[in-house]
Amino acid sequence: MKTNRSAVFHQITIWTALFVWCVCSVQAAGQEFRRLPVKEYRDKMKAGWIGQIFGVSWGAPTEGRYQKIMPLEKMPPFSEDLINDAFGQDDLYVEMTFLRTMEEYGYDVPIRQAGIDFANSGYSLWVANAAGRGNLRNGIAPPDSSHPKFHNCAGAIDYQIEADYSGLIAPGMPDVVIALGEKFGRLMNYGDGVYAGQFMGVMYAEAFFEKDVMKLIEAGLKAIPAESLYAGMVRDMLQWHKENPTNWEKTWELAEKKYNQDKNYNISALDVKREGAWVLMGLLYGNSDLDQTIIISCRCGFDSDCNPSSSGGILFTTRGVSNLPDKYYRKLDETKIFSHTAYNFPKLLDVCEKLA
Repeated sequence: MKTNRSAVFHQITIWTALFVWCVCSVQAAGQEFRRLPVKEYRDKMKAGWIGQIFGVSWGAPTEGRYQKIMPLEKMPPFSEDLINDAFGQDDLYVEMTFLRTMEEYGYDVPIRQAGIDFANSGYSLWVANAAGRGNLRNGIAPPDSSHPKFHNCAGAIDYQIEADYSGLIAPGMPDVVIALGEKFGRLMNYGDGVYAGQFMGVMYAEAFFEKDVMKLIEAGLKAIPAESLYAGMVRDMLQWHKENPTNWEKTWELAEKKYNQDKNYNISALDVKREGAWVLMGLLYGNSDLDQTIIISCRCGFDSDCNPSSSGGILFTTRGVSNLPDKYYRKLDETKIFSHTAYNFPKLLDVCEKLA
């Protein structure tokens, strides 16, 4: 009887929290009120993580091997066993550090504490993450740890591939996603590097209520400065898709010319504008097909595991795990711990629900 009362109280607490957050966010944005039952939240949040995990695992063998369109025959074959290849991926374990910080200190955790936790992490890092953590360890406090004055890859892909958590714990709440980006994204990224993560996070947040990919992109675009180069890239991708609605290879050529070859736009190592274009390529041309969205983002090359992780995670969130073919998750080892974290898959879902 005690257990039942506890479960009921827990259910009411979560429902109340989601209700209050959604009402506040909707009122602040002047939008129509939207209701999200806890069961549906859990279903879609879980699917978002599965999409990330499967996307990064499927693309991992191709990472960095192609700076051109990958031939279809080079795409790794689908395998249900891929789901267990992601536990050591930086796409996942870095953002779990942010979740752990909020689990311990709450949403209002100071950026200083977020920086301490990130600085004390023991996992391998690259590009902006490595530079930002190095700055933190050398006494450069956040947000200065991400400033271009102190490292030269502040516009890299890093926070874009780690921002999934922000939308998955803030359904329908773009202001929360933006605020989280200003806290955790500023540990390692600056400017477009942060805007990219906010853009992705808001698409996740909107995916709890909307299935139309165009509307997800529009929601993300509203969340970042219109004058930013990243926003310009998003508008370019929408226009090129309009001009070439069935020819993603042509759009790839246009995007590669501007956002890879032109050094006025390809500014940073693993520049986030180029990589963000490949995420959008999957979403725009995948026709909401789960496999095709991942495959197209992967075949765009460059960081070809991170990008399908983002596009896959967003699209899977729109579906919910109850509407996913079980080929994507039935072989998931739920006892396995993500590298350098406190979480296996069930614990990851629990902390997201706790924070939502």
